[in-house]
Amino acid sequence: MSERDINHGFRPGRSDQDAHASLRGPGPDGTWDVVVIGGGAAGLSGAMNLARVRRSVLVIDAGEPRNAPAAAAHGLLGRDGIPPLQLLRQGREEVASYGGRVVTGRVEAVRREGGRLAVRTADGRRAVARRLLVTSGLTDELPAVPGLAALWGRDVLHCVFCHGWEARDTAVGVLGSYHHALMFRQVTGDVTLFPHDGPAPAGEQRQRLDALGIGVAGGRVSGVETDGQGRLAGVRLDSGNTVPVRTLVVAPRFRARAAFLRDLGLAAREHPSGTGEHLPVDATGFTGVEGVWAAGNVTDPMANVTVASAAGVTASGAIVMSLLAEDADAAEAASGGGGAR
Repeated sequence: MSERDINHGFRPGRSDQDAHASLRGPGPDGTWDVVVIGGGAAGLSGAMNLARVRRSVLVIDAGEPRNAPAAAAHGLLGRDGIPPLQLLRQGREEVASYGGRVVTGRVEAVRREGGRLAVRTADGRRAVARRLLVTSGLTDELPAVPGLAALWGRDVLHCVFCHGWEARDTAVGVLGSYHHALMFRQVTGDVTLFPHDGPAPAGEQRQRLDALGIGVAGGRVSGVETDGQGRLAGVRLDSGNTVPVRTLVVAPRFRARAAFLRDLGLAAREHPSGTGEHLPVDATGFTGVEGVWAAGNVTDPMANVTVASAAGVTASGAIVMSLLAEDADAAEAASGGGGAR
């Protein structure tokens, strides 16, 4: 999917229309209280929370939301089924309504300059912040099977909570994941597991699959077949046989978007689940590096929109408390230490 497709539906503000617009903040030295890197659910939720307590906040978003290929976002109470790009567009407008600023740009590097954090974008713009909230998300690396990428987010899926209802009572194929086969058996009685490059299920796993009526197709997967409307019609095996399915479930590898933090000594690490990378944080989203918090899929690959939004709000609350303490210390120092204690 091209960047143009991904950004379709957004209504950029004046700053978005000028790729070289200044990112100077409203502070006396041009700083922002907080720069948020990433304008997805976590970033926009955190930014709105910050703006509502009158903290100056800048959101820099590359315009590549992970869920852009999906037709709808699910599991979001009160907004279930909303198109993801509509949700983000409304989120941008809400942040702006409280005085926050959202611009389009790709962050290339972050460096510490004295007590501040200097953010540089790929087009040469620069923003300086007291605190940083990283919500840059992740990239899904799909299995190397021809045809998957074109159907990703529509007929090629990975999450039963996000898409299981839409796949109910249809023929579902599962590529290589015993766990996903069990999960999708809840929504349909027609599930076929394709071990592909992995070992064929045996022992207790095979007994459970058989008991649940989950089929196992032997042989390596060589590609997928589509119908006349470009929808998934089947999974093709090396043998030449095609197994009819309407949905194919895959287990992508998650790649955290965090390379721009290298100058701060932060790097993505392997997630405990073994499914890819993440940026480790504590319960508040603190990264362990002074002034830097993170939230959303960059820290938790399994988080859906609701969980990512909540993490952004949690991190923004911790950032506010950090700023309050710094402001109070500065005020006390400026007043000569305050009154009698």
